[in-house]
Amino acid sequence: MTKNFDRSFSKGSYLHAIIDRRAEDAADRILLSDAEISLDGRGLKQAVDKAVTALTDYGVRGGDRVVLVNENAVALQVLIFALSRIGAWSVLINARLTRNEILKITEHAGARTTLYTTGVSPDAAAHAEAAGAVPFDIPPLAGLRIAPLDETAVAEPLGKDGADQVAALIYTSGTTGQPKGVMLTHDNLLFIAEVSGSIRAIGPNDLAYGVLPTSHVFGLASVFLGTLAHGGHLHTVSRFAPKEAARALAEDGVTIFQGVPAMYAHLLELAAKNGTPLPAPKLRYLSAGGAPLDLTIKTKIEAMWKQPLHNGYGLTETAPTVTTTRMDNPATDDTVGPAIPGVDFRIADRDTGLPKATGEVGEIWVRGPNVMKGYYRDPAQTADVITGDGWFRSGDLGREDADGNLYVVGRLKELIIRSGFNVYPAEVEGVLAQHPDIALSAVVGRVAGDNEEVIAFVQPIAGRTIGEEALKAHMRANLAPYKCPSHYVFLQALPATATGKILKAQLKQQADAIGAV
Repeated sequence: MTKNFDRSFSKGSYLHAIIDRRAEDAADRILLSDAEISLDGRGLKQAVDKAVTALTDYGVRGGDRVVLVNENAVALQVLIFALSRIGAWSVLINARLTRNEILKITEHAGARTTLYTTGVSPDAAAHAEAAGAVPFDIPPLAGLRIAPLDETAVAEPLGKDGADQVAALIYTSGTTGQPKGVMLTHDNLLFIAEVSGSIRAIGPNDLAYGVLPTSHVFGLASVFLGTLAHGGHLHTVSRFAPKEAARALAEDGVTIFQGVPAMYAHLLELAAKNGTPLPAPKLRYLSAGGAPLDLTIKTKIEAMWKQPLHNGYGLTETAPTVTTTRMDNPATDDTVGPAIPGVDFRIADRDTGLPKATGEVGEIWVRGPNVMKGYYRDPAQTADVITGDGWFRSGDLGREDADGNLYVVGRLKELIIRSGFNVYPAEVEGVLAQHPDIALSAVVGRVAGDNEEVIAFVQPIAGRTIGEEALKAHMRANLAPYKCPSHYVFLQALPATATGKILKAQLKQQADAIGAV
């Protein structure tokens, strides 16, 4: 059950409406900063206006797809607002992708041009050099390069309003074959910005630590747009570094920290190494998203900072937020909370689409103003995941309790069927996380004859050694035999995206290469 949400600002509007609002009510107050530059409301609007002029003079038109190969910087966020004002689409790509991955996305998007945040990203600089990009000056911004125009690029028709016009095109990670581009409208993103900022109770006195990549929808909609939509100050950081994050929390007056579970795991590891809790005297709100939050990490973070670590659920296709725990009703278990205002979810039978009973596991379906417009240039795949009455089929498994709280069990494609029993990787990973020497873990399935095996990949805490026999004993003591891993693989670092999301597709390939065990 959800309550209505006042969308007087966001409905039908455009991203740059945030700039117009903040130029008036925060003209002399810092809103956006990075290591090199700080902009108040007036300065931010001026920078956006200059970017609009520079981009249009270069040849960017409404309906163009403009690729932004980036890591977090004020320059990146100014460009997103500028492209919004022009009516162009921001195609957001993390600079740490390979050249081939970027080229595949650029080709699929039919990009007019590509910009690179070279000032904050050596990877972006390398990509810019390979593309023959030239300096692109937009004072007071620095460290930008731009590639030559593709004169063959065809502009998309402009939408009638923010609910119809695409603001961002984000390609999902971990896919094979043809890239899958998620079309998010201005309405999608502004709705989440409004709701997210409201749930966090953001105001002019808040300083948010913007370490989640803006190329990821969590960093784009909730952290970046959500903070500025409510008048908070966002300090954006190009890459997560545990020591620097700890310093900022201790010294800079950070009030809001949003991260992925792996970031919190690294901060706990730093605290353990230091032998003392990390101070965060001004911190009042912290949340995790982008990947499953293990209850052990949640408990340890809450013990260190004496306040709830909020948890939520979402997908790129839902801009991203579907559910989240609330400040006035924090969770003590691993629920991802109830649906946000204005959004509905249901637990559906994956074959019939009929709702499951309370407590039963099924596919999570979502409906609301956060659901994407569709996959770019792929109407067939769009029709596969969005029903005729507007429900988005997530491909995730979950259950709902009697109070409307969602519990995510895993992904349909990740479900392991071992000897006729369902094994949910998240449950096994939760038990692994309870081991005192494990920093991160990931569990995948491997076909073995006519059965499946459970394979666990384990990253020890730095400087510690994990005894395999002792680990097996720990797992046997906490899980049914059929859920216990058949094989353990110990890695110095699990492969992960820029957001810290573990790349299970890579681990699955490695698991498939393991001989019979």
